[in-house]
Amino acid sequence: MINSAEEFVRLRLSDNMEEYLKAAWDEAPFEVWLQVIETYPEMREWVAHNKAIPIEIMEILADDADERVRFNVATKNRLPESLQMKLAKDLDSSVRKRIVYNKKATFRVLTILLNDDDEDIRIVAKNRVDEGRHR
Repeated sequence: MINSAEEFVRLRLSDNMEEYLKAAWDEAPFEVWLQVIETYPEMREWVAHNKAIPIEIMEILADDADERVRFNVATKNRLPESLQMKLAKDLDSSVRKRIVYNKKATFRVLTILLNDDDEDIRIVAKNRVDEGRHR
């Protein structure tokens, strides 16, 4: 368990692989994640990268100005459909592309992406929808 914003930053910047991986996998209380986001804005991307962040933190980061942060949120398998929908309409095509490749993207989300401006996204969405129909 990560117990402070300072501990998260120290772990994330560590040269020790075990510590570095703790920053990517360990849980932390909601308040700690919030403190990292507010006190260390350059670490938001790495908060989004953590596998254990709560959905409430994903919701905050899904609105981040930095597309790299939103991209990392879009990779989450635990991403609720409401956030998948939001990120499927993101202005940045890399975020939308990440959603179309998310293995947990719902049929409803993939249907939205069938009409994306980006042809590559439309093709992947169509293939995934078609694949889902043949199961």
